[in-house]
Amino acid sequence: MLNPGSLLPVALEAVSLAGKEVRARPSHPIAAHSKGDRDLVSAIDLAVERHAREFLRRRTPEIGFLGEEEGTLGRSPDLFWVLDPIDGTVNFVRGLPLCAVALALVHERKPVMGVIDLPFFGSRYSAVVDEGAHLNGTRVRVRSTDSLANAVVALGDFAVGTGSETKNRLRFEVAAQVAAVAMRVRMLGSAAMDLAWLAEGLLDASIVLSNKPWDVAAGVVIAREAGARVVDIDGSDHDLSSSATLAAPPALIDDRVELVQRSADVARRPHLL
Repeated sequence: MLNPGSLLPVALEAVSLAGKEVRARPSHPIAAHSKGDRDLVSAIDLAVERHAREFLRRRTPEIGFLGEEEGTLGRSPDLFWVLDPIDGTVNFVRGLPLCAVALALVHERKPVMGVIDLPFFGSRYSAVVDEGAHLNGTRVRVRSTDSLANAVVALGDFAVGTGSETKNRLRFEVAAQVAAVAMRVRMLGSAAMDLAWLAEGLLDASIVLSNKPWDVAAGVVIAREAGARVVDIDGSDHDLSSSATLAAPPALIDDRVELVQRSADVARRPHLL
């Protein structure tokens, strides 16, 4: 029987090494190249992923690996690590400190352990299923916000690449509806950071209208263990097959789902030039 807590020290060490590598970046400008329409990858992303993958392969050879930049190594559908070496690469390349290293352990399509390191904030979040969420070793909980009028809501990035115009209709509508009712709206450029700060209580809700496992897997388990509900766009429990990642305290989540579904109805209407 899997005991994810026994693997937490390995994950913490892997993320610690990765965070040090990110902080040791050269002076600006940082070299980066395009990996698609308006999307970047830096040499540091690639180096961090390769070094973390090799470290995890040595320490846990029986566990597969999925990285954002270079894909899989011995991945099985039952148990694998998921790594985003730098979530928020554009921020990182521009010298903005809003970025994260995110590592999760996924078992049977659900994250069971997660570690998120914010290299330029000295903050490391961790969680194991049924063991709570922690920031630098201290237990954290989501805020008990129960009103959207008192909520600071983080939105995921707008879509880029193929189909972005269609995808962004929903994102624009969600942004408009959230802005009409929330205290404030933030777009930080890192889903991992959004979910970590939700867990700590710095944010009240996070809406990411995509579900790339390297972006959200670690944050999902951390947010859940801090007391958030994390669901798909239809309100069902979130897993790797979900189409979106909506996270908030229990008192707010139904309003978030209703708002996104209402926005989706508007976004599907014919758009006239």
